[in-house]
Amino acid sequence: MAVGVLGVAGGLAVGGLVLLGVLGWALQRAVDTEAFRTADAVALLAAEEVLPDPLPVAGGQVRVQVIDAGGRVRAASIDADRLVPMVSPERIDAGARQRLTVSGERVGLAGPVRVVAVPAGTAADPRTVLVARSLADVRHSAHVVRTILLVSFPLLVAVLAAVAWRVVGATLRPVEALRRGAEEITGRDGGGRLPVPASQDEIHRLAVTLNGMLGRLESARDRQRAFVADAAHELRSPLANIRTELEVARRLADRTDWTAVSANLLADTERLGRLVDDLLLLARLDERPPARVTGPVELGALLAAVAARYPSPPVRLDAPAAPLWTEGDPDELRRILTNLVDNAVRHAHGEVVLAAGPPVHPEGGDGAMTYHLVTVTDDGPGIPVADRERVFGRFTRLDDARARDDGGAGLGLAIVRELVRRAGGGIELTDARPGRAGGPGLRVRLLLPALPDPERP
Repeated sequence: MAVGVLGVAGGLAVGGLVLLGVLGWALQRAVDTEAFRTADAVALLAAEEVLPDPLPVAGGQVRVQVIDAGGRVRAASIDADRLVPMVSPERIDAGARQRLTVSGERVGLAGPVRVVAVPAGTAADPRTVLVARSLADVRHSAHVVRTILLVSFPLLVAVLAAVAWRVVGATLRPVEALRRGAEEITGRDGGGRLPVPASQDEIHRLAVTLNGMLGRLESARDRQRAFVADAAHELRSPLANIRTELEVARRLADRTDWTAVSANLLADTERLGRLVDDLLLLARLDERPPARVTGPVELGALLAAVAARYPSPPVRLDAPAAPLWTEGDPDELRRILTNLVDNAVRHAHGEVVLAAGPPVHPEGGDGAMTYHLVTVTDDGPGIPVADRERVFGRFTRLDDARARDDGGAGLGLAIVRELVRRAGGGIELTDARPGRAGGPGLRVRLLLPALPDPERP
């Protein structure tokens, strides 16, 4: 604020100086104009040889003389000197209009005097008309204005400083409230919010934006805490199993079936390795921004490679009749299909069908983008409609899948959704056999961006 007040004070000072300069120039110009008007009138009389004696003038602060080439006074006003010219002949440029400033003592006027010289007469008898006007009024007017500025300038600066203090203080008061509110937010509790001012201005919008940011940070922190807690719980289970197996085998060394122990340890180790791989993958997906990666990828070959990893039955491949091309990272697309098929095999009663169809236009789209529809269908118990969105959350497992041997860690579908978003597609869950006995089954509808066949000309 001090810098602003100093800037305004400097601007006012410069403006005052400019005002004084312009005022002095304007008053001086007015004096010169009036003196030249009087001199021209007298020069006209001199040219017609009708100069009166004394010369007529208006006002008591004007002196007029008409001198010849030798510097002798030929005519003068009633108050002018009739012997000594107001300006020495050496300073007069014959035949030119001049402006000169002389001392008032030479003319008999107070203060400095402005003298103008105008050529007159004829070529045979050249003369010069001298008109003197006092500058006392000009100096007095400039002095009055300067005094007014010197008196009013500090008062004006003080008023501006007080107004700026009040205005800036009122403007920064909500900012100070935001600062105090930010100091009170420690990050340990989840209810920290900044005060929102009542005024609908930029500070209000800033507070709303910052509170929205704090809300997003709080949600991210809660998700991170939940993720860490769930990850610790999931990691504790296989580690506890491994420790139990080793402790029992150590106590019963002579009666231990090391083949069974090694099999159990291997199973727990594999489960632990899969969990760690899933956690690392999710961490990488959270760090990397979504990107449309390499392509194209032929879906028929990809589906065949995924289906070949499973026995038939239960997995059956309904291969597309023509090549279907999409874009994306082949490893990520393979991971999507593998997770979906693993989940379907885990819950299917007898059959899992992996299929792909021609390009479709999804409902609600803009119509310009086409997608390939990939489905993974099983004849298991299905998923209730109320849980079909929840199962995509991390570490989410339904009640019938919580057993360690039957259910995974609850990360498979979460990974699928993240990878599908990165590929620019979509995913939804529907009933495979609505209304049929033995369970509705589950059909996963996977939409992947369709590309034209690169092998066609």
